[in-house]
Amino acid sequence: MADAHGEARRIGEEIRRARVLQRRSQKDVAAALGYHQSKVSRLESGRGTEDIRVLRAVAQELSIPTDQLGLAPIQDDPAIDPEADDMHRRTFLTASIAALATPAGSAAAHVDFVQALLPGPGQGPTETGRALDTLVLHDRVGAALSLFHTCNYTELERTLPDLIADLRLASSGTTDRDTVSGLLATAYQTATSLLLKQHDQGNAWLAVGRAMAEAERSGDPVVLASSVRVQAHVLVRERHTNEAVTLVRHTADQLTGSYDRRSPKYLAAVGLLLLRGVTAASSRGDRAATKEFLTEAKEVSRYVTLDRPDAWATFSPTNVALHELSALVAFGDAGLALQAARPLMRRHIPVPERRAALWVEAARAYSQQGRLADGYQALRIAETCAAQDIRRPDVRHLVADMAARDRRRTLPELHHFSRQLGVPA
Repeated sequence: MADAHGEARRIGEEIRRARVLQRRSQKDVAAALGYHQSKVSRLESGRGTEDIRVLRAVAQELSIPTDQLGLAPIQDDPAIDPEADDMHRRTFLTASIAALATPAGSAAAHVDFVQALLPGPGQGPTETGRALDTLVLHDRVGAALSLFHTCNYTELERTLPDLIADLRLASSGTTDRDTVSGLLATAYQTATSLLLKQHDQGNAWLAVGRAMAEAERSGDPVVLASSVRVQAHVLVRERHTNEAVTLVRHTADQLTGSYDRRSPKYLAAVGLLLLRGVTAASSRGDRAATKEFLTEAKEVSRYVTLDRPDAWATFSPTNVALHELSALVAFGDAGLALQAARPLMRRHIPVPERRAALWVEAARAYSQQGRLADGYQALRIAETCAAQDIRRPDVRHLVADMAARDRRRTLPELHHFSRQLGVPA
């Protein structure tokens, strides 16, 4: 493992050296490759270097001999097919991730999903046979969002490849390109969120880079705010919390204010962006910044309530309260978190993902207090809200940790639940 990490760092240094010698910025190189700057930053720090397709693209852009990046020189071996080579590696990686993060039997769907994010020509209209009318595409994107909000991740993973392909095709042939770019950005945002649920941060970077690019093409501040939100989510997952807080604060400063004159969709996008700031700030233990983001989010929630599974954005006072609860758990304030959770437990929460989040956070708080039986009951309630959400890696790790702490096995049902999730202590 140490050798692998050392090789990754060496490759990252080769990329950085070549870029610096050419006096090019990370942003410039990323733009030429169709990625976000953070992708190049990650490569230079030695992360994501297992993606052969990306390494070949970087090698070509910076004129780096392929052997210096641990790749076989194509010109020296005509039998090597770079596309097949890359696809084999991608298939292997995504199948491995799927085995850990998704239900059995869905590995092929995950591979198709990831391949849909990669650059390349889309299917032609005669091959797909699907209508590419903008209004139809709008409805299909809304349906995909609804699948996410209802935690139907299996169906969403099957839906996104065709949707993304059709949106890409439509964006190249329509006169309404700004609108389609906005829809495509939203599809990529949804893809990013799903990949983060699956703990596939590597491909989440790919998806969010495409979301940001399409959002900028759309010129829509609502779409851009949503893309920044998911980018901040990826940054938090990769423990770049300072960068995430800075990104959210900078973007929010340009969008906040005049709430009484804004559309509900605009307000929801800004509110959700601020809540991502809450998550980022609480993750780094910054109580002052957390309070600042929460205060502004509460102000936004005075003017809008979008709390339906079929809404494009689910933002409301309830959502703000849930993030405040999550922040308290992140700070280790279990007692305060449970006090905040109790009134929410009596509240009707229409969106299954939010209902499940409430009970998962309650389970975390109970676990912090050593109340494993109560934590287990909270998780089973969460399962009734959104069964697929309980099977994501974050929750499975929580269950495994709780089971491991029950050394005397006083809660056999907890250990049975852990085995059901495939994570025995």
